[in-house]
Amino acid sequence: MSTFIMMMVVFLALVFLGVPVSFSIGISTMAGVLTTGMPLAFMSQLAFTGLDSYTYIAIPMFILSGYLMETGGLSKRLMHFASSLVGNVSGGLGIIAVLFCTFFAAISGSSPGTVAAVGAMMVPPMVEKHYDRDFSAALIASAGSLGVLIPPSIPMVLYCIAGEVSIGEMFMAGFIPGFIMAAALAVTTYVIAKKNGYRSDEGKFSWRRVGESFRQAIWPLLSPVIILGGIYSGIFTATEAAVVAVIYSLIIGLFVTKELRMKDLPGLLYKTAVTSGTTVFILAFAIAFSRYLTIQNIPKMVGELILGISNSPYVLLTLFAVLVLITGTFLETASQVLIYTPLFLPPLMSMGVSPLQFGIVLTVGTMLGMMTPPVGINLFVAQGVSGAKLSGMTRKIIPFLLVMFAVQLVLVFVPQISTFLPDLLAS
Repeated sequence: MSTFIMMMVVFLALVFLGVPVSFSIGISTMAGVLTTGMPLAFMSQLAFTGLDSYTYIAIPMFILSGYLMETGGLSKRLMHFASSLVGNVSGGLGIIAVLFCTFFAAISGSSPGTVAAVGAMMVPPMVEKHYDRDFSAALIASAGSLGVLIPPSIPMVLYCIAGEVSIGEMFMAGFIPGFIMAAALAVTTYVIAKKNGYRSDEGKFSWRRVGESFRQAIWPLLSPVIILGGIYSGIFTATEAAVVAVIYSLIIGLFVTKELRMKDLPGLLYKTAVTSGTTVFILAFAIAFSRYLTIQNIPKMVGELILGISNSPYVLLTLFAVLVLITGTFLETASQVLIYTPLFLPPLMSMGVSPLQFGIVLTVGTMLGMMTPPVGINLFVAQGVSGAKLSGMTRKIIPFLLVMFAVQLVLVFVPQISTFLPDLLAS
């Protein structure tokens, strides 16, 4: 535990001195490795093997898809349609961003992939409409975390494998909590926008304008329909869907809207490479940091301490929610799922807690971890696609973080929210 405290002190000191986050994570991990006498090569091995994941292919592909949609005029048409729907509502574009994240969550199954895809499309028009850039990026980072709660969800699959839980039932359990979380984020966006005067300038609502903008936006609107249909029909996986999105955006931009030109492609590929490279560089050190702590048994020691506190499942689930919120700052999603499932699920099930409810509470906890540094991958992806400052994003994301934690507590005390749909289908 002393090594962990030392690592966190080193990390916070470096961040305070203005050292880039990726280097701060890497140096603090290196300090821990050297302190315990491990060879330094062990750190590079952790980073390399951590990145050896098929799922991460979705990140650069969705980033490229977003850039293609923006340059090819697809995102512009989508924005016009969205603006015609919300009229002059405070925070209209922000609310649409939440809805987009909800929709893309059902496409990618990946939180960073959702942030990359929606962020590249939504942040530029939001900034153009005078939304604060840091707020826009923080909103996308928050709403993008819905990618792990609304099925298909990669962390849910990991949980079901580790806990021997039905994947189909777990997916059904995620729908209602996912839409509740989306609604909570939309309301929070409206309140913040109302306070800061973030408004669209499309005038009053008009069905005629909706129809005209819908006709122009039909091609970008078909994109998620094609991708969702392909995933649920089994034609391609969620990761392969990212490549399909790139191909679709490329064809429509070149041959339908004709706003994308061949000479634009080298520049877009370069931007994608820079953004993806920055994100992956941070992710590699974050994974090494996380796995080193796992080897040192830090999460297990903390978990065993909490399990000895009370016999009440509600108290333990509440403490568990707080634990995941804290450890999510330094543990990646897969590590949390694979560590906490065998540790907490058996004793909680013996107390009468449904494995579906525990799975949803754990999944929401991993969502919050994606929004908090130093392993807050959503923050880094959103920063990469938006150009916002990490310090500003961290401040702007606090209201969303608090609201999402409040929803998590509701899920703790009202288990029927998680179990209603699976029980309904089973009856």
